Amino acid sequence: MQVVSDHIALTKPRVISLLLWTAFGGMVIADRGIPALTIVAAVLIGGALASGGASSINQALEGELDVAMRRTSNRPVASGRVGIRHAIVYGLVLNIGAFALIVVGANLLAALLTLSGTLIYVFIYTIWLKRSTTQNIVIGGAAGAVPPMVGWAAVTGDITLPAWYLFAIIFFWTPPHFWALAIMIKDDYKAAGVPMLPVIVGFNETRRAIFLYTWILLGLTSLLYVTTDHLSMMYLGGSLALGVIYIGFAGRLWRNTERRAVVALYLYSLLYLALLFGLMMVDASFI
Repeated sequence: MQVVSDHIALTKPRVISLLLWTAFGGMVIADRGIPALTIVAAVLIGGALASGGASSINQALEGELDVAMRRTSNRPVASGRVGIRHAIVYGLVLNIGAFALIVVGANLLAALLTLSGTLIYVFIYTIWLKRSTTQNIVIGGAAGAVPPMVGWAAVTGDITLPAWYLFAIIFFWTPPHFWALAIMIKDDYKAAGVPMLPVIVGFNETRRAIFLYTWILLGLTSLLYVTTDHLSMMYLGGSLALGVIYIGFAGRLWRNTERRAVVALYLYSLLYLALLFGLMMVDASFI
C-alpha cells in the first residue's frame, strides 16, 4: 500500500482538484452548459494525468530542495522511497497518456495546450525560475492558468479573447495566493535557498504586492464580462463582491502582521477561485 500511496503523492492530488475545476469551468462557459460527456471525460481525466505527471517530474527535480524543507521532506523522492528516474518516467508516461486521451476525446489544440502547461511547469518554473528569481511564481504560474484554456479549446476548437481572460485571471490570482503561503513557510524556503518574495524583499513588500494583485484581479474579472456575451450581470455583481472581499482580506493583512491574517487570506484565495468559476458556470449555463 505504501507504493500506491507514494505514486498518488507524486501527483499532488490536492493541487489537481482546483486545476480540474477551472478546466471544467472553461468547458461549461464555452458551451453555455455541460458539453458532451466524452469531451468532459477526456479533459478531466487527461488533465489529471498531465498535472499529476508534471508534479511527479517536479518532485524528481526538486528532491534536494524538498529535503531541506520541513513541509516537503517526507515526499516520496525526498524521503528516498521513490527514485528520481522512476519519478521522471512515471511523469512522462502520465503525460503521454494525457496527450493521447485529449487528442482522441477532444482535439489536438486542447492536447497541445495541456502539454504546454507541463512544459511551463517543468522547464520554466522548476528548472529555470524557482531557484533564480523572486518572480518565479509570477511567470511560472502560467502553468496553472492553462486548464481553463484547455477546456475552452476542447469545446470550441480555438482560443478566443474570453479564454485569454480566463487565463489572465488565474495568472494574476496565483502570485497573491502563493505569496501568502510563502509568508507562512518563509523559514522553509530560506533554509532551502529558494528566493521566494518574502525571503528576499521581506514581509512588508510582499503585503504590498499581494494588495496590488487583488486589485488587478478585480479589474480582470470585470473585463471578462465585457469581452463575452456568455455571462450576465449576475456574474459581474458576484465577481465584484468576491473581489472586494478578497481586497478586504489583503487590506487586513496590510494592517495586521499576525499570522492569522495571512492564513485567512490564503484560505480565502482558494475559496475565491472556486466560487468565481462556480459563479461563471452557473451564469453561463442558466442565465
